[in-house]
Amino acid sequence: MVATPIGHLGDMSRRGIETLKHVGLIAAEDTRRTRVLLQHIDHSDCQLISLHEHNEAVVAPGLVQRLKQNTDIALVSDAGTPLVNDPGYLLIQHAWRAGVRVVPVPGACSIITALSVCPIPSQPFRYVGFLSSKAKARRTQLDEWLLMPDALVFLESPHRIRATLADIASTSQRQVMIGREMTKQYESFIVGSATDVLAQLSDSPKGEFVCIVEAAESVTAQFQLSHVLGALLQELAPTQAAKLAAQICGVRKKEAYELALQLAQQARSS
Repeated sequence: MVATPIGHLGDMSRRGIETLKHVGLIAAEDTRRTRVLLQHIDHSDCQLISLHEHNEAVVAPGLVQRLKQNTDIALVSDAGTPLVNDPGYLLIQHAWRAGVRVVPVPGACSIITALSVCPIPSQPFRYVGFLSSKAKARRTQLDEWLLMPDALVFLESPHRIRATLADIASTSQRQVMIGREMTKQYESFIVGSATDVLAQLSDSPKGEFVCIVEAAESVTAQFQLSHVLGALLQELAPTQAAKLAAQICGVRKKEAYELALQLAQQARSS
């Protein structure tokens, strides 16, 4: 499992280069992009095979057979560390089941790269990959995750980033950092409230975004209240559930009742 640069080709590790030059076969998410990297490291005559989300179920068993025949294989994604929102999971499952040794060759990862320069509280963090492409489901995800005290880390596409920031602005006052084109010529980061970040973002943004919503200890009580209400609402009406939850969690009855109505509505909609 060989990590590759997320942008700047100079970020390819020495061990990663040596590994790619040693193996008998490279399985690549996109062979065209991998060839650019291989040309950069002066290794353009190696054997490549395509492995992506649409063919992995078919290709993986054959690769495991090659591995069992003592062919060393490197797996690379388009950019960054394999399996972090990239194909390869089925291949890894097959390899472990077959008793094949699986070796990580670490390197660049867009998530860790963004966290390494983040000026807002981001420990501990919850990484959730891409949010739903459907607006209603995305808002439901954010409503749930922003009740938790952890920093929220996710990826977002350029054509959804503005809508996602608007959803966060309507839900939370927590600070946000977004990063795009990291390690590339037009690398940029924006930090502020979701409303502020949205105002600074172009109308037609480009590039995949890493988004970080700050950790906030202040939401811990609300997180606990949500769990207590969730259990009580399975047996009681919102008014009764809110009264008991307010006593258990030490919050105002009005706050508990408003959240109870919200959770009850979400339950009816799902």
